Formats: sequence, C-alpha cells, structure tokens
Amino acid sequence: MRKFKSFLLMDRKLKLLLFESYFYLGWARILKNVPFSKVAPSLGIQMQETTRNNDLANKQLLSSVSQAIHMMSRYTFWESQCLVKAIAAMKMLEKRNVESTLYLGTAKDESGKLVAHAWLRSGSYYITGSEVMEQFTVVSKFAKNV
Repeated sequence: MRKFKSFLLMDRKLKLLLFESYFYLGWARILKNVPFSKVAPSLGIQMQETTRNNDLANKQLLSSVSQAIHMMSRYTFWESQCLVKAIAAMKMLEKRNVESTLYLGTAKDESGKLVAHAWLRSGSYYITGSEVMEQFTVVSKFAKNV
C-alpha cells in the first residue's frame, strides 16, 4: 500500500515514463522468445559503437530512463533481466532520438558454465547492466544511431 501511495504522489512525467518502461519491458520480453537472427537487425548496426561523448543535455534523460527501467523491472510478472532491460531502454532512447550501443558478453561462472550478459551505453553513461559488465568479454555490439 505504501508503494502505491508513493506512486500516486509522483509527478505526471515520471508516472508516464514508468508506464512506458513497463510496456517496453514486456515488448522486449516477447522479442527474447523470437530467434535472435530475426531480432538482431532491429537492434542497430552490428559490431559498431556510438560515440562516447558526454552530452550534458541528455544526462537527466538517460538517468530517468535508467531509473524507470530498473524500478519497473522489479514489478513485471515476467523475467526482466539484463537483455530485456537493455532492449527496452534502447527502444525508449530511440523514441527520444538518443543514440545508444547494446553490448552482449560472455564469461564462465564459478562452476565453469558459460553465462551471458547484456548492457546498454549512451555516450559515456551506462543505462543498464553496468554492475557486472567488467566480468564479461564482449562478443557482439549493436550501435543504434538516430
């Protein structure tokens, strides 16, 4: 009940951003069930990156999108882990004409099993997945230029 009251007290822009992130998380989860070869062209130009320039004008937007994705991913009734979050955030930034790069990486866990991770960067700001990205070797990347 407390969280619902907090939601009601949020400003209208933040509420809309949260609803949008919930929608894109669902959309990205559906895409995760589609063969990756069909999804990959919509993610951008493979094996290229966008610039790492700091665009101070977008810093607040990038922070808001990151916060909305992380917040809403906890409330989805479907799995909303790294790839789902990265694709959802990429689509939210694309809608706002902000370029981004989605990274896919692999590593081995403690038992030697292959694990994968995805993260998203725009400029020098990491939107999703930066918590553990150093542990992974980049195997693919997709630049979404606008």
